[in-house]
Amino acid sequence: MGEWDFLGRLLDRVQAHSTVVGKIWLTVLFVFRILVLCAGADRVWGDEQSDFICNTLQPGCENVCYDHAFPISHIRFWVLQIISVSTPTLAYLGHVVHIIHVEKKVKEMLQKQLQNEQNSAFLKKGYKFPKYYRDNGKVKIRGCLLTSYILSVLFKILLEVGFIYGQYYLYGFTLETQYVCSRFPCPNKVDCFLSRPTEKSVFIWFMLVVACVSLLLNVIEILYLCAKKINQCLSRKKDYTITPVTPVVNRKDFKTTHQVIQNWMNHELELQRREPGNEATKSVASEDHSADMQEVRI
Repeated sequence: MGEWDFLGRLLDRVQAHSTVVGKIWLTVLFVFRILVLCAGADRVWGDEQSDFICNTLQPGCENVCYDHAFPISHIRFWVLQIISVSTPTLAYLGHVVHIIHVEKKVKEMLQKQLQNEQNSAFLKKGYKFPKYYRDNGKVKIRGCLLTSYILSVLFKILLEVGFIYGQYYLYGFTLETQYVCSRFPCPNKVDCFLSRPTEKSVFIWFMLVVACVSLLLNVIEILYLCAKKINQCLSRKKDYTITPVTPVVNRKDFKTTHQVIQNWMNHELELQRREPGNEATKSVASEDHSADMQEVRI
């Protein structure tokens, strides 16, 4: 169990920077894959090669048949699967640590510039205010960080599918009691027998179901992130309204800045004239009314 402590500490840091579905995926990885593999797999597969017995005395035949039946041990295969699936998450953690380091540095520089009353010169250099890092130590998953997170989840999906197919291609999903081998240097077809094939098959199916659950959680996380992004875009679209005060100005129609400013002032005067409570509008309306009365008297 000690060799998994370092990986466990790294993955534990990712939980603070993951979504709700990502935290569930990490829990499944810790409890149902790493812990079960360390607690029960060694005992189940401890006699895998020693109790692989073939009915022959030909030297080397038993080793060749075992190598053909198990190109790689199930334990080592699952260890390789867990490490490979965790690698995209660790890469995302590296990106998060880099973002936090950069934004802390920018924040410190900003505080120094504010103390020296040179904030304008600081902004002219092109520095940006921190937008990912929060005061509680977590980060906001958006922008390039969201892209990195989605890529890590997509790579995890591809790796899960690849290892599930690889397990089926190498061993299948069950173990038979008898294995027939006819490879050199065996003189003829040799019958080999495995120890506790039923118990090992149950363990294989358990690890397969856990891998499928992890794959399903990754797919759900992709859908969750897409739905959340679409919802944010729709909410921004609803909040964005064009008021009648905002003039629609095409800069191509004006050659100088003076013409743009003059057009803006004309637009403001036009809006003031159209206001119902404006005094200029009332005076114009009274003049029009008096003129109409004179015309009636004539």
